[in-house]
Amino acid sequence: MIKVAIIIGSTRPGRNGEAVAHWVGDLAAKRGDAEFELVDLKDFDLPLLDEVMPASMGRYDLPHTRTWAAKIDSFDAYVFVTPEYNHSTSGALKNALDFLYSEWNNKAAGFVGYGVNGGARAVEHLRLMMGELQIADVRAQVTLSLLTDFENYSVFSPAAQQENAVGAMLDQVIAWGGALRTLRSHALSRG
Repeated sequence: MIKVAIIIGSTRPGRNGEAVAHWVGDLAAKRGDAEFELVDLKDFDLPLLDEVMPASMGRYDLPHTRTWAAKIDSFDAYVFVTPEYNHSTSGALKNALDFLYSEWNNKAAGFVGYGVNGGARAVEHLRLMMGELQIADVRAQVTLSLLTDFENYSVFSPAAQQENAVGAMLDQVIAWGGALRTLRSHALSRG
């Protein structure tokens, strides 16, 4: 069974992402086709990228990087829960992505965006980063509007059809995550 991280992509006080990620996690837990774990960036307290060597070198000198690398490496796929700040994702999520390289490679990702326009522009920026990190991002995504899926922009109250969007996204993430795990296993046996 593949392991999927649901990554809370904001560390902002009063963030909406925590409620959204727990909702996705609750829906995912009803499935029997994968293991899911919430991963909160706040728990890792990553400073602004402070490793001397580029992540692509795979030489992590600092304990917080090694801890983050071990956590991310343990998954086959990811669901990124991202806010949209200034037409992009959060700085905290961008920073967390930049800390690592090979731990992300040949895995799958799906997105749950939230913002005035459903986080769509934040997700588009993340899709560009996924290519460089060799993460296969799936087409289906969840777009949660602060206008219709939240009360007063802060109390999460998703429209009923959003559950179907989560299901479709998870279907694709799990399928791609499983296929890419086979690819990673094959590459390791050859290496």
